[in-house]
Amino acid sequence: MKLSVGGVNREYGLFELNEEDLDPDPFKQFEKWFNEALEANLLLPNAMALATATKEGRPSVRMMLLKGFDERGFLFYSNCKSRKGIELAENPYAAVVFWWAELERQVRIEGSVSVVPDEEADAYFATRPRGSQIGAWVSNQSQVISGREEINHRFNELEIKYKDQDIPRPPYWVGYCLSPVSFEFWQGRPNRLHDRLRYRLLDNGNWVIERLAP
Repeated sequence: MKLSVGGVNREYGLFELNEEDLDPDPFKQFEKWFNEALEANLLLPNAMALATATKEGRPSVRMMLLKGFDERGFLFYSNCKSRKGIELAENPYAAVVFWWAELERQVRIEGSVSVVPDEEADAYFATRPRGSQIGAWVSNQSQVISGREEINHRFNELEIKYKDQDIPRPPYWVGYCLSPVSFEFWQGRPNRLHDRLRYRLLDNGNWVIERLAP
């Protein structure tokens, strides 16, 4: 079967992105764009593709939800025994990309990844819906299972076990923080001459802004 999708594209032109428009601080620039994505009522503006790799450099990527960001970096949570968790233990570097189609924008972020303190993971886990808390105990994420019935049965068991009780955080359910060394802000432009402005972290802790060819 041969399928050609070369003609599936769109022309961009809503906005432009110039150096003088950028905040000197990439975190503040991200916050500005993220707030604009929120104001535009986009579906899951915190959805991001997270790329990790094995120690041999074999990559994998999946969609995740950003759970917060601050001066340390970008926070997400997962099972440390999952594929992504194993890869991050072997090779603690990652990249994420946010795609906001309605605004014709994407943001790419690269950096090192570390595990957040247990008390921070505990605090966030306590805010999750009860079903999601039970689900964290049910799923041996990324492992082969016999069928849907296996996890449904386990969920029902734990629902009974923790009835009228607080549900503790599984020890393998952890928080990760991606500490950036690079941000790229991409704005779609006509004729595929997109604006690409990159912040790159220097050894002295300062950020330099560079324009990249589209």
